[in-house]
Parts: sequence; structure tokens; C-alpha cells
Amino acid sequence: MFYQVGQGNEVICELCNHRCHIKEGKRGICGVRENRAGVLYSLVYGRLVAENVDPIEKKPLFNFLPGSSAFSISSVGCNFHCLHCQNYDISQYPHLHQGEIAGNEYTAESVVEKAVQTRCASVCYTYVEPTIFYEFAADCSQLAHEQQLKNVLVSNGYMSPAVTRHMAPLLDGINIDIKSFTDDFYKKICQARLQPVLDNVQLMYELGVWVEITTLIIPGLNDSSTELRDIARFIKSISPTIPWHVTAFYPTYKMLDREPTPASTLRKAREIGLQEGLHYVYEGNIPGQGGENTYCPKCGTELISRFGFNIRQNNLTAGEGRCGKCGHQLAGVWA
Repeated sequence: MFYQVGQGNEVICELCNHRCHIKEGKRGICGVRENRAGVLYSLVYGRLVAENVDPIEKKPLFNFLPGSSAFSISSVGCNFHCLHCQNYDISQYPHLHQGEIAGNEYTAESVVEKAVQTRCASVCYTYVEPTIFYEFAADCSQLAHEQQLKNVLVSNGYMSPAVTRHMAPLLDGINIDIKSFTDDFYKKICQARLQPVLDNVQLMYELGVWVEITTLIIPGLNDSSTELRDIARFIKSISPTIPWHVTAFYPTYKMLDREPTPASTLRKAREIGLQEGLHYVYEGNIPGQGGENTYCPKCGTELISRFGFNIRQNNLTAGEGRCGKCGHQLAGVWA
């Protein structure tokens, strides 16, 4: 799906905003889409390298069926090459193993059947950028909806507008990374650009998908008050009800020269988000700091108490998402 044929059997992939021009016999940046005689093939359709039952809070999605489980799947490959990728062993697998494609064969039917058997409320496409296995994700999503399961995506937000519009009716929720608010960061750290990500946050919201945002805060790279405020203001410009997750970095992959993010930085980021008018700002990756909880934006009552991915107490009205004290309707997907 989503490509055109150019001159000399070259293909132009239109799956994401890299829009790779792929010569015959070559692959795109993701490493999993190959030009064979002018036809673009997905090498990872139904080739899953990971499947897990995860708490939805791990995605992280906090205003989306809290306490539920998501059947989470992934192939190898990714259209970003982030220096700090925590899943680099699968996201960069084709590049690290001379183009090899790992994974076990699955059908869309078997994925949805496992989600039902494990009593999950949703199927989640995650761990790497799921756009790169979109054909399989789309087939799974259609079947999941037929079984009254919801579909969620954990994404870098770099899909093309055409894919976003095709994807939106299949999706119920998405967490999009805004990794930084500078193009320089995206180019140096991720080998990508910022603006397509911002455009997709806006478009997903306009198309009716429940959106949450995550920013992994890396000391010395994207942790200034100015940049954090810029991200918060951007989110607020779309809607103050979009949750913002500010999460802690730990050294990994090719970024071992940075210290872990201190809890004080997450507190600062959360305070900035709330000052700018966001209703829901969550601290992540450092459990027990209090910034993981959901509060009523109207009366301030603590409604959902969390420790890491675990919910200790939920005082929302069941299936409605209303404050148990003042009755305010919280934004989110609750039923």
C-alpha cells in the first residue's frame, strides 16, 4: 500500500514522511519495504517478533480504559534511527543483521483470537514504529473492531497524511512522541524532522482519535524550560484535554553519555504543563512521585491513584469517566 512507480522501476514509498525513493532491489529507511521489479513489498506482513499482554498504562495511555490490558504486537524495523532507542534490538534489527527479517508467522485472525483469549480490551501496535507494518496492523484492526476490541498505536507520528486518514477510522487511541521541539534534535538524534509529527498530532485529533503525547526528557538535550513550555503550548493550542506524559530517560543504545533524568526535572515539566493550562500531565519512568495520578481538572480531587503501571484506586464513575466528587466529565475513553 501507499507507493508510486517512478522511472526505471524506482518506487516512491508514501507510507511515511521520509517518502523514500527506492531503487530496484533496495529497501527504504525502515529496512522492511523492498522494491522488487517496480513493486513495493512489505517484508514484515504477519512476521511478529514480539507479542505481550501489557497494561494499557505501559503505552502510556492513562485516560484510555484505565486498568485494562492491551495485546501488544510488533515486527522488526523502524523508520527512525534514534540514538537512545530502548528497543533498538528489534527496531534496528535489519540494519544490525545484514538485512535479515526475524519473526514468527501470524495471521490477523490469530492475533485477534489471542487478544480475545487473554481478555484484553484492545490490540496495541507498538515497540517499534508500527506504521512500518501498517498493512498487517490495518487487517488486525478491522478484525479487532468486529470483535468489539479497541485499537491503539504507539507511534513516532511520522506517517504520511494519506496513511493518517486511512488509519484514523481503524484507531481508537494513539500515543505520539513529541521527542523535542527543535528540528535540530530530530535531525541529529532521530534522522527525521519535527513538523510532520506536529502535523499528525493535529490531524489525528481532528479525525477523532483519542490522542496522548509523550516526551522523553533527556538531560542537556530537550530539558530546558523554554522547550518544555513550547511543547506544552503546542499541545494546548490543539486541546488542553490532551494528556502529556513527561518521562525519564535512562542511558541506552548509542546514548550512554547522559545521566538519567532526575525526578526534579519531571516535576518541573509537569508544573510547566499545568501552568500552561493542560488538564492532564503525567510523570513517567520514576514510580511513586505522585505525578502519575489523575486529578479532576475542575475540583482537583485525586481520582486515579497509580504506582508505575498499576492502579491503586479509581474513583471515576464506572464506564462514564466522571469525577466521583463533583461530577465533572473527564476527557478520555472510559467504556
